[in-house]
Amino acid sequence: MNDLLTKMFFGGFVRMHILYHATKEDIFGVEMMEELARHGYEVGPGTLYPMLQKLEGAGYLTSQSAIVAGKTRRYYRATPEGAAALEAAKAKLGELVKEVIDDKPPRPSIKADRRSSPEGGKAPIDGEMS
Repeated sequence: MNDLLTKMFFGGFVRMHILYHATKEDIFGVEMMEELARHGYEVGPGTLYPMLQKLEGAGYLTSQSAIVAGKTRRYYRATPEGAAALEAAKAKLGELVKEVIDDKPPRPSIKADRRSSPEGGKAPIDGEMS
């Protein structure tokens, strides 16, 4: 898959993954890079830290610093807004999985819209009576 598609699709998946873990416990960058790598996402610090900062700037994460082994480590945790955003994203993801992966388009489907009559009325959906 080319870099553009990777950025377009997987960037959103990575953000969801970050929010998911941040709703469960405090997270930090290196730990998240390792977690994401377990799932096949090779995300470096130059990508991850700006994502964390943008999520924090948007109000979805909060952070605090701690000294660990003599080094400063920034821990992130989801805010209530971040948890709500994750729940909304999970609902949308569920709809998408149902349609794209399970091949179960919603009713009425996009096909029904294409069968609209020229006068602007809707054509009956398969199996419906007028």
